[in-house]
Amino acid sequence: STGLTEEQKEFQKVALDFAAKEMAPHMAEWDEKEIFPVETMRKAAQLGFGGIYVKPDVGGSGLSRLDTSIIFEALSTGCTSTTAYMSIHNMCAWMIDTFGNEEQRHRFCPSLCSMERFASYCLTEPGSGSDAASLLTSAQRKGDTYVLNGSKAFISGGGDTDVYVVMCRTGGPGPKGISCLVLEKGTPGLSFGKKEKKVGWNSQPTRAVIFEDCVVPVGNRLGAEGQGFSIAMKGLNGGRINIASCSLGAAHASVLLAQEHLTVRKQFGEPLANNQYLQFRLAEMATRLVAARLMVRNAAWALQEEREDAAVLCSMAKLFATDECFAICNQALQMHGGYGYLKDYAVQQFVRDIRVHQILEGTNEVMRMMVARNLLRG
Repeated sequence: STGLTEEQKEFQKVALDFAAKEMAPHMAEWDEKEIFPVETMRKAAQLGFGGIYVKPDVGGSGLSRLDTSIIFEALSTGCTSTTAYMSIHNMCAWMIDTFGNEEQRHRFCPSLCSMERFASYCLTEPGSGSDAASLLTSAQRKGDTYVLNGSKAFISGGGDTDVYVVMCRTGGPGPKGISCLVLEKGTPGLSFGKKEKKVGWNSQPTRAVIFEDCVVPVGNRLGAEGQGFSIAMKGLNGGRINIASCSLGAAHASVLLAQEHLTVRKQFGEPLANNQYLQFRLAEMATRLVAARLMVRNAAWALQEEREDAAVLCSMAKLFATDECFAICNQALQMHGGYGYLKDYAVQQFVRDIRVHQILEGTNEVMRMMVARNLLRG
């Protein structure tokens, strides 16, 4: 809570309490049975967590990017997988709120902010992951509609969610030929692949999303034709802060679990906490966590202030926090010894859930590329 305002400390406390009471007790079951905890997320929405940085006139909480980071970090201590989906849902609601017209904002955002309806972000395709600008899903204009064909891969919530924010090609090759359409579940021609079996993130379904001659009204396009790639990237700047914040929560919880285990577990006649090597490792974990947190919060502030260096700071924060926090969770598992590898112990789930954060919202290799490109431009 260091450096936070009284209001931010209150947000943090509410989110931590919700995580401890409504999420943590069910985290293992949601993972094992692959349950998408809709009712729990709707309870979170009642606290304002369904549209955290969406404007209040359409049901959002109107909070800052820093407030959002604090909330997602706190929620993630209870269930990282569920919080990560909520962060994607919030990103979609923000994109509609920010780039949609008044009719679109009032049509979609209130039910997303209440989590009466859930949203998915559709950018990645089977043949275009890191090279997102090469996407092939096409939308051909026919009068006042588009006819959408193609497929998206690795879509969080796919098949279970209600609103799909889709990047598709309405023009020529490259980023300037991409537009953004909003589809609703039940649109003829919209279908889904099999539910993927994943290492972690099991409390949210992941499927391919398939478009076969889907007819979408032109009135469902966000922004102008050709603006889609810019919308997608602006969404991802915030998404990178959000997912880094989820990593912070997992690492924070793992440090506490390691601290408790070292105190309770005895070897060679004394608690593990008396072992200086383990003391030093715990100190390193806490230090790296605080460093990552400060980096994420700095980037969140830059994004909120619309600073020129915001995008590169978001990339740096995502790269640093997701790498460091995975290492912290992994070290916490190691400190548990064989117990850490048992599903009875929560630390292994944090390791599994956090691993994908180094891949999604732009791989950490792409983050390095973006930072280097920014530096070399001079």
